[in-house]
Amino acid sequence: MSSSIPGPRDLPISRHDLSTYWGRVLHSADLCDPRTLFATSASLEASKSLISAYKHGEIPSMTPAVWSAKKICDATLHPDTGTPVLLPFRMSAFIFSNLLVTAGMLQPGLTTRGVIGWQVTNQTLNVCINSANANKSSPLSIGQLATSFVLAVSASCGVAVGLGKVVGNLKVADFVDGKKVGKGVSPGMKAVLGRLVPFAAVATAGIVNVGLMRGGEIAAGIDVFPMKPAEGSAKEGEEVSSESLGKSKMAAMLAVGETAVSRVLNATPIMVIPPLILMRLQRSEWMKKRPGMVVPVNIGLIFITSVFALPLALGAFPQRQAVKAESLEKEFHGRGGEGGKVEFNRGI
Repeated sequence: MSSSIPGPRDLPISRHDLSTYWGRVLHSADLCDPRTLFATSASLEASKSLISAYKHGEIPSMTPAVWSAKKICDATLHPDTGTPVLLPFRMSAFIFSNLLVTAGMLQPGLTTRGVIGWQVTNQTLNVCINSANANKSSPLSIGQLATSFVLAVSASCGVAVGLGKVVGNLKVADFVDGKKVGKGVSPGMKAVLGRLVPFAAVATAGIVNVGLMRGGEIAAGIDVFPMKPAEGSAKEGEEVSSESLGKSKMAAMLAVGETAVSRVLNATPIMVIPPLILMRLQRSEWMKKRPGMVVPVNIGLIFITSVFALPLALGAFPQRQAVKAESLEKEFHGRGGEGGKVEFNRGI
């Protein structure tokens, strides 16, 4: 992100109001804009130079060119390291990298081998994205990454296969003249539950994945910083340090918890809406006459849902989180910046 580029002058965090949910959604849409993937190394360096010029006072105010440079840097650079996030694992590439995997998981009538294969593929992608975008002040070792991956895969496959068998064994009630006779569920309800099994697996494993992949942050804590006043609001002679106040385990728990919730919020519409719409379409005469359209229609539904779901989910919580210093460990009490608050990178 542009915040990783050094300079005595801070950039505005966003052109949108991040104190509101809709402002964070619009900001997240900028971070997820796929057009930033086409930025070349030369344009990235030019953007970094432009940001550096602003931070050193060579450019007096934010111009459209500076805002554009900030967008490219925010979507490309990791906020802690300042180095480019590997392209397939940037949030701007998420819609495309996640598209085929999700389509695979939501294929109707998958065998057990297919279910396990796609769940393993999905968790591999999740591990890469979590690792690439996590707070880097407390990185995991290779051994911890491997353990987290194995446990997340076990959780997702266990839920997917286990729930699949439970739903498959559900008794279907008999109906006489449209009225339910005896115990059991309706055929339609059984079909709906079967289509929702992948969502349950992804949601469960998503929470496990984030918790395990970023468990090192909870164990060691993450860096917290005194919150700086908004540009132009600092009192004369007031100076707020940009140095880390130390590592906070409580801040890490909040960061990881919010990230896990945002992952579930993102998975919910993507894993629920397309399969239910597809199931309805498969009952139509148009789809019955065109069975070969099931896969492309499925991919199209997932893509359209993902375009809207990702920024809506990411906007649920600020990436640069600010909390009262007194809400963390005692060592941070009274050491906050603007409004007595400290801030930290939540990660994505």
